Amino acid sequence: MQTLTLQQLAEAIGAEVHGDASLPIKGVATLASAQPGHIAFLANAKYRSQLDTTQASAVICAPDVELPSDITGLRMRNPYAGFAKAAQLLDTTPSAAAAGVHPSAQVHTSVKVGQNVAIGANSVIAEGVELGDNVTIGVGCYVGPQTKIGAHTQLWQHVVIYHNCVIGEHCLIHAGTVIGADGFGWANEGGKWIKIPQLGRVVIGDRVDIGASTTIDRGALDDTVISNGVIIDNQCQIAHNAFIDEDTAIAGCTVLAGSSRIGKRCLIGGASAINGHISICDDVQISGFSMVIKEITEPGAYASGIPAAPQREWRRNGARYRQLDDLFQRVKKIEKQLEQE
Repeated sequence: MQTLTLQQLAEAIGAEVHGDASLPIKGVATLASAQPGHIAFLANAKYRSQLDTTQASAVICAPDVELPSDITGLRMRNPYAGFAKAAQLLDTTPSAAAAGVHPSAQVHTSVKVGQNVAIGANSVIAEGVELGDNVTIGVGCYVGPQTKIGAHTQLWQHVVIYHNCVIGEHCLIHAGTVIGADGFGWANEGGKWIKIPQLGRVVIGDRVDIGASTTIDRGALDDTVISNGVIIDNQCQIAHNAFIDEDTAIAGCTVLAGSSRIGKRCLIGGASAINGHISICDDVQISGFSMVIKEITEPGAYASGIPAAPQREWRRNGARYRQLDDLFQRVKKIEKQLEQE
């Protein structure tokens, strides 16, 4: 476990120390769970009261926050970003999913392997694959023919990447993810389904983070594209020919239907559904549980989910919703009568 002084942390995250700069810090924690030797953070005013009871040795906070006399502060304009950087420095996660090339790994003789590549037990690397320098592939992974993986990218356990995919540098792909499976392409003839071969690829840029058990389908003809800096949470579904532009964040259980296009720097809440063949412009924020069925052309916040409510209230509102069409027709009839008078 690494231990850093507050001064070392301050220099690394761009903060200013208020208090004992030599104080040793061994880990990060929330205000509620922190123990001596931990650094916590305050980024939301509703947790300010926890400053009086926290056991943290130091707190990352904004410049205007008043701290108890026994807590040292690291002050900066964006405490949450500071916490993220501090957590990276004090991270206890294993540094790699594998070390060296395990004897049970099957690596085709045609594979181009860069320097310092690690491949875990029982992984299979098919013909024509290219692995850049410092690529790490965890236990039980499969990398299909002609796929290219850029330098410093890491696959955790049991990741499956189909043929002809391209993955950039400094990507992180978590366990159980499947990249490049067939999109849902079928034609109907006389009530029988005819499969449409999916001939495109999945192309993933640099610095992309993909959560566990997410699926990204290959394109039908054109490619499915995930651009630089995109982050995707667990259990998301990205359908064929989808395009996600740079630095967009997608929370868990979200579904993007085929040929949808998402702009730059969008924030998509969990369990949202994006209809196929529509575009969302840059800088759009979509609340969780939303259903987007038409294009969004103006930046801003959008929502369509129904918040939880007491059951009696929900039942009353449900009954009234079923009466909306009848009410509309009655109002329309009254309006016509008023126009005729």
